[in-house]
Amino acid sequence: MNLDALYSELTIKTKTKLALIVLDGLGDIATMGQGEVTPLEAAVTPNLDKLVNEGVAQGRMTPVAPGITPGSGPGHLALFGYDPLEFQVGRGVIEALGLGVELKAGDVCARANFCTLDAKGIVTDRRAGRIPTETCEELCALLAKKVKKIGDTEVIIKAGKEHRFVVIFRGKGLEGPLTDADPNREGLPIPTAEPRDAKSAKQKKAAKLIADFYKAALPVIAKKKPANGFLMRGIAHQPDIPLFEDRYKLKPVCIAVYPMYKGLAQLVGMTKLEGAQTITEQFETYKKEYDNYDFFFIHYKYTDKAGEDGNFEAKKKAIEDFDAALPILMEKKPDVLVITGDHSTPCSMKSHSWHPQPVLLHSECSGSDKLERFSETGANMGSLGVFEAKYLMRYMQANAKMFDKFGA
Repeated sequence: MNLDALYSELTIKTKTKLALIVLDGLGDIATMGQGEVTPLEAAVTPNLDKLVNEGVAQGRMTPVAPGITPGSGPGHLALFGYDPLEFQVGRGVIEALGLGVELKAGDVCARANFCTLDAKGIVTDRRAGRIPTETCEELCALLAKKVKKIGDTEVIIKAGKEHRFVVIFRGKGLEGPLTDADPNREGLPIPTAEPRDAKSAKQKKAAKLIADFYKAALPVIAKKKPANGFLMRGIAHQPDIPLFEDRYKLKPVCIAVYPMYKGLAQLVGMTKLEGAQTITEQFETYKKEYDNYDFFFIHYKYTDKAGEDGNFEAKKKAIEDFDAALPILMEKKPDVLVITGDHSTPCSMKSHSWHPQPVLLHSECSGSDKLERFSETGANMGSLGVFEAKYLMRYMQANAKMFDKFGA
């Protein structure tokens, strides 16, 4: 029997409340330059410590497979219980959904970053100094005015937060995925997006469209500083994916700030709650909506942002800020609470990595690993061990007593 089919057969509808709190890029590695501790280990976290002392299970999760560094899309889909190798979703689709774009069949979407190019077209800053959102909106409005169509294909441009935006190509005979028009590091030119299936005429047409878009759009912003270029990745069309509520018999909701994570939640059928801009406001929203949903996905971005900047102190502070807000959530403690990351973003690497992220699980039947703190070191000794992130939802369901016994 298929394992997902077995889980579905065993699933029992209950009245329990489950909360998945994702500190983006939480995991890190201890290095000599950081005093041989991680930001999570260095952070002062009295509220997390209190929770651990009440009794939790800890462990570490492999987001995709050993040695594979995940993007945010695969990392979150795994947390939602979808095998990221089976359900591959382009980042452009996720970002577009998160920004409220109603996608149509055949739309190809790209997630884009404004960047800085030198006189030779070499990328010198992949995020253009993290320009403010207002500047991004102005640049997107300029591009949208100047580049409305490429041949017979409509071009839709929508600003996101800071340096991020999306481009949607709406026309006939298009399909993804394509390779990224992003070198993924400084010091290289923008690569050409190519079909991932060399035999696909639809992908070839989409790749030519991307190239033509660059030819039309780059001159429009060539004299803008520091954002005189852009990178595109996650170029794909929207796939079919089973709905979260059908899969788990849980009514889900997303409380996130950044569009991409709202898009990921929307992709699997979660309701998006808008308005909250800080972790304090997110936890207040959780309390307000506690009776209306069964499953709460709450996303916190700033740990990842600091990790990508290589800023140890900022990542440590982001964890401490999260910890300071945690008592608000605990005023209406869920029956099952998980605190983890979607992947690791080590400060020393300034990027996502393959290192398993730490995970904490609290419920009345989680037991206690008798550890003093939530940390990578503690998680290494926890009873959950190291497991694939796609099984986290099943652990949460089990702790919510949502599974009938298997067999006689």
